[in-house]
Amino acid sequence: MKAISYARYGGPEVLEYGEADDPKLGPDDVLVKVRAASVNPVDWKARQGHLDAILPAVFPVIPGWDLAGVVVRPGPAVPEFAEGDEVIGYVREDVLSFGTCAEYAAAPVRTLAPKPRGLSFEEAAGIPLAGLTAHQVLHRVLNVRRGETVLVHAAAGGVGSVAVQLASHLGARVIGTASEGNHDFVRALGAEPVSYGEGLAERVRGLAPEGVDAVFDTVGGDALKASANLVAPEGRLASIVDPGVTGYGGAYWFVRPDPADLRKLSELADQGVLRIHVEETFPLERTADAHRRSEEGHVRGKIAITVPQEISPSGA
Repeated sequence: MKAISYARYGGPEVLEYGEADDPKLGPDDVLVKVRAASVNPVDWKARQGHLDAILPAVFPVIPGWDLAGVVVRPGPAVPEFAEGDEVIGYVREDVLSFGTCAEYAAAPVRTLAPKPRGLSFEEAAGIPLAGLTAHQVLHRVLNVRRGETVLVHAAAGGVGSVAVQLASHLGARVIGTASEGNHDFVRALGAEPVSYGEGLAERVRGLAPEGVDAVFDTVGGDALKASANLVAPEGRLASIVDPGVTGYGGAYWFVRPDPADLRKLSELADQGVLRIHVEETFPLERTADAHRRSEEGHVRGKIAITVPQEISPSGA
């Protein structure tokens, strides 16, 4: 099959497009024809070697954890899916090796859920990592409730844009930080936008004088420090990027695969509660360019990767 891979840590230039071994299907796996993948910041951070302490690489590494595709064949211990089913997946395993930027992926059944029927493959591929992160932080860490005020940082980004929609669906009032050019986008998602930069705390206080009930941090650094001073008494603070959040009495969260959570997100997408904005799409062979675009930052929503359809894996 065709795939993107890298044989050493480094910049986007280490990503190569070419032939790779077809994935081997384990008993609990599902062979998926990948129709689309997506790029998340963690993908290029992993490529740079920053995750080596917790997710060692077995080179060559095929990058990518998100996918949307079609089931080719389920493993013998998988009654949940059948050939032809359309699925989405957050296909993260315990090492970096077999990712989703390829024509085919052997995805553990615990990483998959049905694809939303109303979304394109490119849109659906943007759900898994971003959606699971937002869902798990809002429900498991912040325990957001109706009537509360939630501050979401980088509200126009991949995780932030989903968090805004999910928090609004829970009945919360949402304040979202974003650049001026993204304020209309953030407003359309259901949040009250505020600008980044100096004076952020004052701008948020102007909207929530008593402080906010919960902060969803996706930025870290100065934004996290400012957020710690914006939380109301008994409020909650969570970060997905800065473990230093614990020093402010908050919680750090690293997303995990969960098929029930992923199925819920798919259902919300079918109900029209959740929508995914795809800012830019790249073909598989241009994955390096997709990584470069992600590293530049200021992506509105998601970056998708489309995968060619004509080649079949051996034995499929």
